[in-house]
Formats: sequence, structure tokens, C-alpha cells
Amino acid sequence: MAEAKIRLGGMALPNGVLVHGPTAWACAIRHEDGRVEVASARKRFRASDVTIPLLRGPARLAEALALLPQVKRKLPAARLPMESPQVLVSMTAAAVGVKALRESSRLRPAAQELLSGLLSLAPAVLALRGSDLAAYHGAEHISIGTYEHGEPAQKEHERCGGHLVGPLVVTSAAGNLLAGLAPERARNHARAAAQIGAIGAATEIFGWMTRHPSHPLARALSKPGHELQHRLSTAEPTEEQLEVAEAALAACLELEHGAHRA
Repeated sequence: MAEAKIRLGGMALPNGVLVHGPTAWACAIRHEDGRVEVASARKRFRASDVTIPLLRGPARLAEALALLPQVKRKLPAARLPMESPQVLVSMTAAAVGVKALRESSRLRPAAQELLSGLLSLAPAVLALRGSDLAAYHGAEHISIGTYEHGEPAQKEHERCGGHLVGPLVVTSAAGNLLAGLAPERARNHARAAAQIGAIGAATEIFGWMTRHPSHPLARALSKPGHELQHRLSTAEPTEEQLEVAEAALAACLELEHGAHRA
């Protein structure tokens, strides 16, 4: 009987790949001298323990954020996408642009929130413009997809976080539109709550999309994410980049299989 596949996720770095499973993570990077370095550990916070709908999405985001300090402590040479000065500048510019849109009296509230949601994606898009990051993103997808499907995979993956773009833009716009109806003194808190709710709702919608891929609505919502992967966020990796991704995958699976046997 074939061994059940472990559900994996990942994150591309400008110089490597992070792979994580339900209980463990592993990160592999390539140094400038060509050396590959790998670090792995158990997760301190596990989103898989959270099973309540609408809380699962925020829990997965919290888990991903909690991993980054662990990765940097065990692998100081790992470079995170948000460390780029260009990304930090774009985050500031996006925040200023969102504020200006919301203060505009020329746009209807629904249009303001929809455009604000699209503008908020600018930092992530800029981070993915780097060829190494896009190529490591492709390597991440190929290594995980090949493991999951048992055959050579493409650089696009059906569970890539990019597929959250469509649902998240819609849910963020709806949540912020409702938050805008709150009293002025409570509006900032309402918008913060709306963002958490939007992540939760978008994650549930994404889960439905993966279970019903042929549904017309699922195809429509996944279209932006597919185009983002195909045209911008992934590139064909080199053999050296694939080697790094496979090293991270192997180290993560070693810990995960150890946890299953324990």
C-alpha cells in the first residue's frame, strides 16, 4: 500500500526555498560560493491544529509569520523577500495610495475598496519581479508538485498562494466597504477586523475552489492567480535552483516522517 502523501506548502526566497508541512519546516539556500546550506526544525505554532472555519486562514498566516524568525535564527544567510529596499518603498507607497483612494470623493465606496485591494498587492508583485525569486518560486512548485503527483510537475501549482488573489480582493473590498459604515472613531479597528475576516473568508473560498476546480465560479476566481503565476511570479528554474528546492523538500519530509513514526 502506497504511503500517504504529506500536504506541503512553501515559500520562495531570493536565494533559496522554504518547505513546510503540518509539523515541521526546512529551508535550503545557496551561498554565493555555490555551497548549499540546509536548516530544519519543528514548528512552534501549528495552523493544522486550528479547525474552526474562518479562523483557519488567519492561523495559516500567523504560522507563516512565526516561521520567519525561526528560519533567520537557524539560517542567518537566508534572504527574505520583504528585506528588499524596493519592496519596503513600495509598501509605503501602496499605503499612501490606499489612503488617498479612500479619501477620494470622486469614486464610489465600492470602487475605492476594489482599487485599494488591487493597489495593496503592489509590494508582493514587486518582490516577485526579481528573476532569482521567481525562479526559486518555480523550483518550489516543481519539487512539491513532483512529490505530490509522483511525476514531473510544472512551475505552476494549483495550491499556490497566488490563487488567493481573486478571492482576497473580493473579500477585502467587501469587508472594508462594511467597515467604512462604522462610526469614525471605530473605523480603524473595524478595518483591521475586516482584514482578518477577509483572510478567513478568502481561505475558505480557496478551499472550495480546490475541491470544485471545474465550477465556473472557481475557474473565474482562480484566473487572476493562474495568470500571476504563469506571467510574473514563477520562472523556469535552473538545475542548481531545483537542487536547492529538493534539498529543502527532503529535509522537511525527513522530519515529518519522523513525527509520523513517533
